[in-house]
Amino acid sequence: MKVTYRLATNKLASVAAEAAWAENMGYDAMSSNETAHDSFLPLALAATSTNKTILETRVAIAFPRSPMITAYLARDLQELSKGRFRLGLGTQVKGHIMRRFSTEWEAPGPRLREYVQSLKAIWHSWQTGEKLEYHGESYNFSLMTPFFDPGPSEYPAPEVFTAAVNAYNCQVAGEVSDGLMLHSLTSPEYVRQIVRPGLEKGALKAGRDSSVLKLTGGGFIITGPDRSSIRAMQADVRKRIAFYASTRSYFPVLEAHGFLETGQQLHEMSLKGEWAQMGELVSDEMLDAFSVSGEYDEIADKFVERYGGLLDEVSFTLVCQDQPEEAQMRKMVRRLQDLS
Repeated sequence: MKVTYRLATNKLASVAAEAAWAENMGYDAMSSNETAHDSFLPLALAATSTNKTILETRVAIAFPRSPMITAYLARDLQELSKGRFRLGLGTQVKGHIMRRFSTEWEAPGPRLREYVQSLKAIWHSWQTGEKLEYHGESYNFSLMTPFFDPGPSEYPAPEVFTAAVNAYNCQVAGEVSDGLMLHSLTSPEYVRQIVRPGLEKGALKAGRDSSVLKLTGGGFIITGPDRSSIRAMQADVRKRIAFYASTRSYFPVLEAHGFLETGQQLHEMSLKGEWAQMGELVSDEMLDAFSVSGEYDEIADKFVERYGGLLDEVSFTLVCQDQPEEAQMRKMVRRLQDLS
């Protein structure tokens, strides 16, 4: 199993050193998310201080950017990293797309399918010199003059992974993507019941081999040197689970475990701004469904016990009070890699 590290991108000036550290720890890949910062820029810095690791957006929000803009960004990062870039795309939810990004909202699944298809059409045009022609319901591209064409690359087009929660978007990933990035609010049961079947259905529809599609993620991973430190961090994870579970787009995950009523209660609390109290609704059963807990020497084995055979890569972002010593970190990463 390959292991991915998530960059802490709060300060761009520290990214290059952090990326070099993560590669030295033995991670196979590192990701940059898009919450309070752009997801692409940190990877440009990471590319200058690493040599082996895959660099991925996890995830870049698709719809506020034209596929043409994303195509240029991804192409440049692929060149800078010498073929190590992976484009991870997500849809976000309606409220953010309309009210935070001031972008039109359309049916996200069909639109994401066209987004990936148009990206690949643009890259194909640059690589082959063939006329750019992509026509869909949401996106149309038919102009690419030599002045704006970067021409062929010595590297292949980047892999495109899409994020998905509901069954339809899992199917879209199976149709057009190279892999699927799981949301943090996930579980082995949900992967078995919804994600894997959706991927296979989409691959079958598109005439693709589903076995070549990669699945990455793994939910919340809570660790520490002893049980006391783990319990302290579990309280923090309850709040994170409550935050995601209050969003109706994630209700299918809750429903698979019988937690839908809790999700509805959390949604009502979020509307009232009762964020501080929401974590109290997350029961031990709910915490266990969406997280894996264990001490440093056992967390890798416990994770593989839950997710073994389901994932190709784990996003090994630790929820802990203090970062483990480097020798301990390397040991955990190697253990996950060896257990695959």
